[in-house]
Amino acid sequence: MLYMIQMNVDADSWDSVMASYSQDDMQAMFAHMEALNNELTSAGEMVEARGLGGPSLARTVRAGSDGKPRITDGPAVRGPILAGYWVVDVKSQERAYEIAARASACPGPGGKPGDDPVEVHALPEDPEV
Repeated sequence: MLYMIQMNVDADSWDSVMASYSQDDMQAMFAHMEALNNELTSAGEMVEARGLGGPSLARTVRAGSDGKPRITDGPAVRGPILAGYWVVDVKSQERAYEIAARASACPGPGGKPGDDPVEVHALPEDPEV
């Protein structure tokens, strides 16, 4: 079963959150995510994973009346934006929830395990759905 597991961060607080990480905090965060990714790869569950840049790297594109893209800086809506994701192929929904909980517990500033919201989306295998 395919699932997309998404970590979201509030766009307005992205810069202040990132600035609150010390170098050691960043290394702990990256080590946690690398260990999770390695586990998923070893188990044959990893399809794809990416960490994304902050809102300053996002662009919103809409079709102009002439059919050409109209591009504006930043995310399309205020509030949480996608910070990173995993696409996993697991045997059960419960396993997807376990992976999401591990991602949620990623260490934050000061090394304290986080409790960040992580969304789990089932990906229908039938593209018609």
